[in-house]
Amino acid sequence: IQILSKGELQVSDKERHTQLEQMFRDIATIVADKCVNPETKRPYTVILIERAMKDIHYSVKPHKSTKQQALEVIRQLKETMQIERAHMRLRFILPAKEGKKLKEKLKPLIKVIENEDFHEQLEIVCLIDPGCFREIDELIRSETKGKGTLEVLSLKDVEEGDEKLE
Repeated sequence: IQILSKGELQVSDKERHTQLEQMFRDIATIVADKCVNPETKRPYTVILIERAMKDIHYSVKPHKSTKQQALEVIRQLKETMQIERAHMRLRFILPAKEGKKLKEKLKPLIKVIENEDFHEQLEIVCLIDPGCFREIDELIRSETKGKGTLEVLSLKDVEEGDEKLE
């Protein structure tokens, strides 16, 4: 009874190894899904990310979530390769009154303004770093007291299709 209530389940080396391998693959998949080569804006393959993780000798931490570890891996890979989180494409519509003032506050958080329209209200389509999304969302909500709208057009801005060889 003592062992049953306080004991720990023994996991064989083979099981542990398989579990860590699966986590390694999951982390690589998350990284490949969230990132692009900043020069081509194209996604990396999971196999390429796995290889890069092996090159930097990344070791999986079994007690940390794969998402947390993926963000850590991205930071580490930036030192050895061209890799960046894919930008999110957003559209926000701001009331004319707060629009101009709010645009100045949003500017440092925006990577690229693709389209800007100002009639009765300010409409901006832009690319941002996904890490800034929450901050932008809160800023628009608080500054416009709920009158502004924020719409996610795409979670990641990547170039699709085949690469043209010259």
